[in-house]
Amino acid sequence: MWQLEIPAIELKAPIGEGTTKEVMDKYVGHFEETSKNSGNIGLVAHNRGFENNYFANLKKLKKGDIITYYCNGEKREYQVEIIAIIKDTDWSYLEETEDNTITLITCVEGQPEYRRCIQGKERNETKIE
Repeated sequence: MWQLEIPAIELKAPIGEGTTKEVMDKYVGHFEETSKNSGNIGLVAHNRGFENNYFANLKKLKKGDIITYYCNGEKREYQVEIIAIIKDTDWSYLEETEDNTITLITCVEGQPEYRRCIQGKERNETKIE
């Protein structure tokens, strides 16, 4: 089971490998150059105009909301820390991270040169300052 759940927006969606239209028509797409298990997991999905618009309500997320990711029999929970609008050429949010991170990307309505970016950090990692 490879799946994404976000209770705050009632999302439960399967994940598929790749970011082609064919993959995203059925699944939340996984950026192949990002990790599947640890580090930075990058995911992308449609938010309108297609049969499956899994990220339609991504814009409703708030800091602190929980993202649950299932892969290879493991369950990881992330807490939303970053909500940003980025240029469609800005790939910095998908770069490898030391912390376990999940990055969700989708289009911004009416602004084709921008993307909505949500980033969460794994919940069970404790940092001592």
